[in-house]
Amino acid sequence: MLDLEVVPERSLGNERWEFALGMPLAQGVAILQKHCRIIKNVQVLYSEQSPLSHDLILNLTQDGIKLLFDAYNQRLKVIEVYDLSKVKLKYCGVHFNSQAIAPTIEQIDQSFGATHPGVYNAAEQLFHLNFRGLSFSFQLDSWKEAPKFEPKFAHGLASLQIPHGATVKRMYIYTANSLQDTKAPLMPLSCFYGNVYAETVEILRDAIGPLGLRLRLLTAGCGPGVLADTKMHVFERCVYFGDSCQDVLGALGSPHKVFYKSEDKMKIHSPSPHKQVPSKCNDYFFNYFTLGVDVLFDATMHQVKKFVLHTNYPGHYNFNIYHRCDFKIPLAVKRDSSSSGDSHTEPCTVTTHSKWDAIQEMLGHPMEKPVVLHRSSSANNTNPFGSTFCFGLQRMIFEVMQNNHIASVTLYGPPRPSSQSRTTELTQ
Repeated sequence: MLDLEVVPERSLGNERWEFALGMPLAQGVAILQKHCRIIKNVQVLYSEQSPLSHDLILNLTQDGIKLLFDAYNQRLKVIEVYDLSKVKLKYCGVHFNSQAIAPTIEQIDQSFGATHPGVYNAAEQLFHLNFRGLSFSFQLDSWKEAPKFEPKFAHGLASLQIPHGATVKRMYIYTANSLQDTKAPLMPLSCFYGNVYAETVEILRDAIGPLGLRLRLLTAGCGPGVLADTKMHVFERCVYFGDSCQDVLGALGSPHKVFYKSEDKMKIHSPSPHKQVPSKCNDYFFNYFTLGVDVLFDATMHQVKKFVLHTNYPGHYNFNIYHRCDFKIPLAVKRDSSSSGDSHTEPCTVTTHSKWDAIQEMLGHPMEKPVVLHRSSSANNTNPFGSTFCFGLQRMIFEVMQNNHIASVTLYGPPRPSSQSRTTELTQ
């Protein structure tokens, strides 16, 4: 049985690990994987068809705990303990729930002190007692009538006509005053671990296609020689097609991994007559997992030739490898005026949360049929999530999942001049 410390508005954990509000999904999964011998039977719950309509939930069934991650930013929003009989809980080092201590309303009053009068929900038959960043729900189904309180004593728990011995059914940890209005907070400084994260990624482009990326980056830095001055730093960096390895390293730092392409499975779709000739050297990726970005370099020139942006939707083969890249692709879309018949341009934006049908309305339908992308880790292993479809528009390749959401966007630069044209330019 887990023995955990409750910190209202912040976390649930112990000396070795903690689930902190605002932590990214990948870190929560990493804690569960590291302590898999203690924390067992974890379920991942999400909406397959509408992944943005419901929170992404990690359900620790053996321990009676649910971790609710915001569907949009994938940061921890609410910690719910729905079965207090499966876990020990303490506050300020003193247990208020264990095998020897029942979490009655008297025990909660003793451990946490006075608070505002509770709220009775007749539909749920639950009595909700709220502290700042912490709520307790008491089961009332065995009571004959709703709880009452005397107005002249409405300032504390003693005024509530609640039967002695009523025990807590659920507990919630969240930020701010209301569970209904809570949002996932910014990532706490304790979750950075020396990494750099991307708040937003804007695609820089001209009228034809993308030119590069502008990244708004977050990191936890320290003041001059004082660890207590640790605070979040925000800065911007730009990387472009044609940048060298040194340029990218100077802008984004060292990648988490360097991956060399062993083969190019998309080469068969190239019109080049040399597509059957094996290359003598391999292109390679810089993988920035916490940014949700891959950078592909040409093996000969060692210059950027592609960017890959990952949305990290559940139900995709690469889910939880990358953090979600919150990208924005600005577009100028031509519209026909209904009255005069003249055309004009309107600014539009494609984001991580845009659906493929909405993108087609802005960019138009692709001229060619999609490429079906199958993934498997080995020849004998199938992809349980099914294949995805790749559509090319304006030097961008959109990988579309079967639920109409975007799994990734691959950006590639303008075609390079041939050796003959480069020679002509140099001689002029």
